[in-house]
Amino acid sequence: MLVLKISGHQLDDGAFLNRLARTVAAMPTPPVIVHGGGRGTTDLAARLGIESRFVEGLRVTDDAVRDVAVMGMVGTASMQLVQALVCAGVPALGLSGVDAGLVRVRKLEHHAGDLGWVGIPTEVAADRLQALLGAGFVPCLAPISLGEDGHIYNVNADHVAQAVASALHADALVFLTNVRGVMQDDRVLTHLTPSVAERLIAEGVIVGGMIPKVRAALAALQAGVRAVLMSDLDGVEAFLRGETAGTLVQADEEQQSTEGAAQ
Repeated sequence: MLVLKISGHQLDDGAFLNRLARTVAAMPTPPVIVHGGGRGTTDLAARLGIESRFVEGLRVTDDAVRDVAVMGMVGTASMQLVQALVCAGVPALGLSGVDAGLVRVRKLEHHAGDLGWVGIPTEVAADRLQALLGAGFVPCLAPISLGEDGHIYNVNADHVAQAVASALHADALVFLTNVRGVMQDDRVLTHLTPSVAERLIAEGVIVGGMIPKVRAALAALQAGVRAVLMSDLDGVEAFLRGETAGTLVQADEEQQSTEGAAQ
């Protein structure tokens, strides 16, 4: 089973959504999809005169920004994604982490200071997601989630995707982005291990929004997910065909066994 995280930056691109929907429709096993709000949420905030600020790829979320995040992700982004999937014959359900208590969170404590209503997942109702999958639905989760304190939190979609993949013991977690993979010196790193990833973050090679993706990938590996892919739609389609594409994040021993099998 696969958990597919979709960047919010592409959800207002009709051609991308239609192609993505066809790709999902062709999957032999229904995935769980987690999506962000990205550019759409930022654009909505700008139209409302609300400043968007980010710390290491995480959106600083006060009361006003939280309202915008709910409107942008649970509203517009979710509807755009589900519309495309349903039109391609995929029985998609637009949900958030709040629905049925699917994702519970606590407030994220960050070394850079208080980020406001930003949460980090603590629990995923895996049995409820499995029930939806068993009934033939494709759950599409917006990362707005319910806190242990009863408040609503904005959660980075990468963190939600990692938590869901870990709870479902997914075979793979796929981060579908608008870039080919993790880049170094203008080339894609085809393989990445935890030790190399930490070094590249410390050296400033991996920066911005790629940091939470890589951190989520490493957490997924620790929780038992065997592989995490980071790539664009071309790379994801190649990965589904069993080809090498994008950046594959694996524990050191997994990379060694993969390379050994290829020789």
